[in-house]
Amino acid sequence: MATSADPGANSTPSPAGDGDAPLRFERVAIIGIGLIGSSLARVLRRDNLAGHIAVCARSHATLDVARALGLADSTTTDPRQVVEGADLVMLCTPLGTYAAIAEAMGPGLRAGCIVSDVGSAKRCVIRDVSPYLADGIHLVPGHPIAGTEHSGPEAGFAELFRDRFCVLTPPPGTDAAAVARVAALWRQAGMAVEILDADHHDLVLAITSHLPHLIAYTIVGTATDLEDHLKAEVIKFSAGGFRDFTRIAASDPVMWRDVFLTNRDAVLEALGRFSEDLAALQRAIRWGEGDRLEDLFRRTREIRRGVIAVRQDRPETDKESGPPAG
Repeated sequence: MATSADPGANSTPSPAGDGDAPLRFERVAIIGIGLIGSSLARVLRRDNLAGHIAVCARSHATLDVARALGLADSTTTDPRQVVEGADLVMLCTPLGTYAAIAEAMGPGLRAGCIVSDVGSAKRCVIRDVSPYLADGIHLVPGHPIAGTEHSGPEAGFAELFRDRFCVLTPPPGTDAAAVARVAALWRQAGMAVEILDADHHDLVLAITSHLPHLIAYTIVGTATDLEDHLKAEVIKFSAGGFRDFTRIAASDPVMWRDVFLTNRDAVLEALGRFSEDLAALQRAIRWGEGDRLEDLFRRTREIRRGVIAVRQDRPETDKESGPPAG
C-alpha cells in the first residue's frame, strides 16, 4: 500500500480544507449495490462525478436491477474484473466479506487506484484489506454515517448523505491527495467529513450506533418470545419507543452480524459499561430512589439537546432528509 514520505498520522488533510481536490473519477467500481452503494451511484450520476460506473454483486438479479435503474454502465459478479482500470473502488458489502473480496480484486487494481469503503467498523478494514494491496494503491477507509432499515438497489436515494457525517480513518502515512479526493467526494454528496483514528472511531460508533442496535435487537427479540396473545397486543399498542426499536431491528441482519463480530472488542467494552449502568438503574427502581432516577433523566436530556444542536435529529424514515444509521 502506498505511503507518503511522512509516516505520521498528521499527513492526512484537514476534514474540510481541500477545495482543489479533483472530484471527477474516470472509472468508479462499486462492489455491493445495496442501500449505500446504490445511493452513492446516484450521487455519482446526479453530479457527473464518474466517466464510467462499474458494479459488482453476487446476484445476477441484483445486477439486472442496477442496470434497469441506470446505476451501472457495466456489471459483473467478478471482483477482479470490476476493478480493472478503476481509479476509485468502493467496498459496499458486509464487513465479513472484505478479506475475500480484497484478495480477489487485488491483482486487478491499477497503480494509483484509491480503495475505500462504507463499513461501520474501521480497524478491521485496515487489517483485512491492506495485505492484498500492492505498493501504489491507496487505502482510505470511510464510514458515511447514514442509512435506513431498507436494503437493495431500489432503496437508495441521492439525498441519503445530506447533512450527515462521514468519518475517514486513513492509516498513518496514507497519501494525502488520495484522502483529499475521498473527502471531496463525500462533501459533494452533502456530508461533513472528519478524520479519526480507526480504533477511536470503532469505540465511538460502538456507543452511538452498535450498542443501540444490539439493544433494539434484544428488546424486539424479547417481544417475539412472548405468548401469542401478549405478543399481538404488544404489536397492536406499540408506543413510539417500541416502534423505533422495531425499525432499528429491521436493519440488514448480515451487515449487523458482521459489525458485531468485526468490532467485538469495542462493542463488548460499551456493552460492559451499559450493563453496569443498567444494574444501577435496576437498583434505583427497586429501592424507590426517585432522586437518582430524575437526575439521570435530566442528564440524558442534555444529550438529546446536543444531537439537535448538530442537526442529527431528522426522522429516520424521511427519504428527503437522509436518515442516520450505523
